[in-house]
Amino acid sequence: MIFHIARRSAWDEALDRGDYRQSTVDSTLDEEGFIHASGAHQLQGVADRYCQDVVDDLVLLVIDADRLGEVELRHESPAGRDETFPHIYGSLPVTAVAEVRPLERQPDGRLVVDP
Repeated sequence: MIFHIARRSAWDEALDRGDYRQSTVDSTLDEEGFIHASGAHQLQGVADRYCQDVVDDLVLLVIDADRLGEVELRHESPAGRDETFPHIYGSLPVTAVAEVRPLERQPDGRLVVDP
């Protein structure tokens, strides 16, 4: 399984459309060229770095990579980093999402992420 943090509103739109097209909480697939995802061990760091200031309701998409079909999945290293992250090159079919979990915040505003 791989993971992606999404705005609940973007996920709800994807359910109506049949596919999810956000790369990050603030950028689209068309802008970035792929959808950012994380492994379980990377999730809290991603949440801390990129979602701290997001005030909208967020959900965790639990993605079954085996259900991506023709959509390409690559493990790539961002510039200046040694670790690789899963990147989804194409729109994410809603059928590839095995589970959607609401994300809560701790009193200090940090997301509680439990893959």
